[in-house]
Amino acid sequence: MAASTYQEYPPDLTSPQSEYLLSNVKNWSISHGLAVRPSAAFVSADVDPSRSLAVTAPVTLFPSLFPRACFEESRDIQTAYNELYASIARDEDWLQEIVADLAEVDDFIAKLWDVHIAVKREGYVQDLSLGLFRSDYMLHQDPSEPTASPEIRQVEFNTIASSFGGLSSKVSSLHSYLLSVNAYPTANSSPITPASLPANRSIESLSRGLASAHAAYGPSKSSPKLPLCILFIVQPHENNIFDQLALSDRLTEIPTYYLPFTSVLIHTAIPSDHQGRPLIYYPPHSPSTPYEVSLLYFRAGYAPTEYATPDAWQSRTHLERSAAIKCPSILTHLAGSKKIQQTLATPSSPYLERFLPPSSPFLHRIRQTFAAIYPLDSTPAGQQAIALATDPARAASYVLKPQREGGGNNIYGTKIPPFLASLGPDERKWRAHILMELIRPPPLRNAILRNGQVRAGSMISELGVYGVCLWRHGGWTELNYEAGWLLRTKGHESEEGGVAAGFGAVDSVCLI
Repeated sequence: MAASTYQEYPPDLTSPQSEYLLSNVKNWSISHGLAVRPSAAFVSADVDPSRSLAVTAPVTLFPSLFPRACFEESRDIQTAYNELYASIARDEDWLQEIVADLAEVDDFIAKLWDVHIAVKREGYVQDLSLGLFRSDYMLHQDPSEPTASPEIRQVEFNTIASSFGGLSSKVSSLHSYLLSVNAYPTANSSPITPASLPANRSIESLSRGLASAHAAYGPSKSSPKLPLCILFIVQPHENNIFDQLALSDRLTEIPTYYLPFTSVLIHTAIPSDHQGRPLIYYPPHSPSTPYEVSLLYFRAGYAPTEYATPDAWQSRTHLERSAAIKCPSILTHLAGSKKIQQTLATPSSPYLERFLPPSSPFLHRIRQTFAAIYPLDSTPAGQQAIALATDPARAASYVLKPQREGGGNNIYGTKIPPFLASLGPDERKWRAHILMELIRPPPLRNAILRNGQVRAGSMISELGVYGVCLWRHGGWTELNYEAGWLLRTKGHESEEGGVAAGFGAVDSVCLI
C-alpha cells in the first residue's frame, strides 16, 4: 500500500473539529442503532439492573485506508469460497476422516460429530442447509520487501455466528454521513471522497438470505397447519443484540423471534407422532399461539462453554433432528473448524482440487489467499511445524490456534514454546492445535471510540467478506452470492481482533 502517500492520514484535528466529529459520531450512532449493550465493566449491574442502556458500538472515527485491488479481489472470490465450504459440508466421508483424527484430541468436536451421527441414525428430514459465511483476511506485506504491493491472506473462514453484518453496514453509512456534514477536514489531497467510500449492503444481503431460506422451507408440515417463523438462537443477555436486530428488522413480512440457547428445550417441541419432525415454537409471551420454525439461525452454540450441561447437547440434537433449515447444520459447523482450514492450506495440500475442479478460474486465486498452516502431529508437515513451534526464534513468525470460534483463544510468537511445554508430552493436546504463519499487515493510523474513550495511534485492520449460500445435501446449490463486508480495526500491538470479545472496533474502508 502506498502508505508514504498518506503519511498525514488521518489528519490532525483542532479541539473544535474533534468535538464536532465526536458529537456527530455519538448522536448518529445511537439514533441509527449503531450500538451495543454496555459491558458490566463499563456500566455495572447496580447502575443498570434491567439492562436497558445502550452505548455507541466501538467504532473508528475515520474509515481506514485499504487497497482497492485487494478489496475487490476478496469480494470477487467469495462465491467460490461459498461453494467450497458447501461442498465440504456435503462430503460427509471426507469430513469424517478429518473429524475422526480431531475427535481423539478435542472433546467438543467429537461431541458435535456425535450429534450428527445420532440424527443420521434416526434419519435426517431436512435436505437444505443455509450458510451465512464470512471469510476474514488481513493484508500481508513481506517485511523483507517493503516496496512490494500488499496481498490478502485468509485469517479464517467462519461458518457459524458470523456477526457484525448489521453494524458493519451502519459504520459505512456513519463514515459517509460524517463526510457529508464536513466532519472531516477538507483538503485537495484527502483520500476520503464519496467514490472512495463504497456502499455496504450487508444488512439487505444477509437478511435476504434468511428470507430465501424461509421461502424454500415451503408450507407448514404440521397438522393442523401453523404459521411459520424464523428463530434466532442467541446467547443469554446478548450485548450485541442491535447487530442481530438490524437483520431481523428487515424481515418485516416474516415473524421472527429470539430464543436463548439455554431455553430451547423449554419453548420448542417436536411432535412425537409426526415423521416429518416439524419444530414447534411456543413464544413465552403467548404460548397458546405456536409457530412452526422454518429456519434456525444460530448466533450461539459455537463455544464449548455453552455446552456445560447435558441439556445443552440435548438442545443441539433436538434442533438438528428437526425439519427446520439450519444456519448452520452440524456438518457445516464442523466444516468451519481450523483443522479443515489447515488441511486445505498446508503447503502442497492436494485437497482443494477435491472440491473445486482443476479448470476453475478461482482455484489459483483461492490458493493465493492461503497463509501456510501446519498440523502438530507425526506427519512430515507436522514434524516440521513442531520444530518451528518449539524454537523461540522461529516461533516468533507464527500463531498457534485451537479449534475454537471467537476471539481470545490464540497464542502468538514467542509465547508458543512455553505454552506447548505447559501441555506436557501428551501428543493429543498438541494435535488439538494448528500452527499458522503470521500475516504481516502494514500498520496505519486511526482513532477508536470505545466505551466513551478515544484511543489514537498505529492500527491494523481485518477485512471480512460475507457470503450467502443455500444448498441441498444431495448436491446442488439453490443460492450463492457475496453479501457485503466488515472491517475490524485494532491497535497494532493487540494480538486479537474480536470486537465482541473485547478487542478492536468496527470500521469501514477508504479505498486507495
